[in-house]
Amino acid sequence: MEHLEMVEKLKAKTGVTYEEAKGALEACQWDMLDAIVYLEKLGKVKEPVTASYSTQYEQSEQFEKAASAHSKKSTFAENVNKFFSWCGDLIRKGNENFFNIDKDGEKFVTMPITIFVLLLLFAFWIVVPLLIVGLFFGFKYSFSGKVAEGIDLNGAMNKASEVAENLKKDFENKNQNQ
Repeated sequence: MEHLEMVEKLKAKTGVTYEEAKGALEACQWDMLDAIVYLEKLGKVKEPVTASYSTQYEQSEQFEKAASAHSKKSTFAENVNKFFSWCGDLIRKGNENFFNIDKDGEKFVTMPITIFVLLLLFAFWIVVPLLIVGLFFGFKYSFSGKVAEGIDLNGAMNKASEVAENLKKDFENKNQNQ
């Protein structure tokens, strides 16, 4: 580049006069960058205002939004795992607790609640009538295990047995009076 062009270019970039630009270039052996720094040191040119742009904040904000949205939405596999985990807990609790059938104060049948529920699901129209008829033949039903401790299920079962016993006695009394 010719010296005249360099002076013009420095003058355009820095806004100094022709003489100042030429003097700075001569003082710096016609090195454009050194001449700009030289003019800055003399105070003829304002130092560039440093500006920067970063996507770091935006990315972290977007990441947080995406992470919170992802944490709210669970995948199909996670939902399936939760379902099977729930089923496993339910079966485990059902196997730790028992449905008891007693006759004359002795255990007649004891089965895990899981089995009892399966029987109710698949043979409802057989199991429920048998349970009702069993009440009239002196069978008593109860639950044992942790489930019986938390809820008074056995109280309800005892009331059902008492009602069946009272109905049986009423029926027998009516037959004897006739």
